[in-house]
Amino acid sequence: QVQLVESGGGLVQAGGSLRLSCAASGRTISTYTMGWFRQAPGKEREGVSCISSSDGSTYYVDSVKGRFTISSDNAKNTVYLQMNSLKPEDTAVYYCAAESGSSCAKADYWGQGTQVTVSS
Repeated sequence: QVQLVESGGGLVQAGGSLRLSCAASGRTISTYTMGWFRQAPGKEREGVSCISSSDGSTYYVDSVKGRFTISSDNAKNTVYLQMNSLKPEDTAVYYCAAESGSSCAKADYWGQGTQVTVSS
């Protein structure tokens, strides 16, 4: 199995940027579909972005398209989420996830989460 540790969250003003990192250990990320989910207070967890292990294709939820970019560095066994033009509605706990197949809608392994707060 794989262990996931997120970092890079914090407090930022609207319009600012953050880069989240997800360091994996135990197994290489190239064998998983890696994704980022988020959960805001009082809301359900939603998939934000993912990158396929098979062909490197990416997925973004409509609300972050053009602002967020997912990438992976297999040499560092790390996945990133570059978040630009942040909005207050992006405030949430962000979770890194790994899925053994090709789905972006679910995960087999989760990180502990990192808080992102965007002030207006």
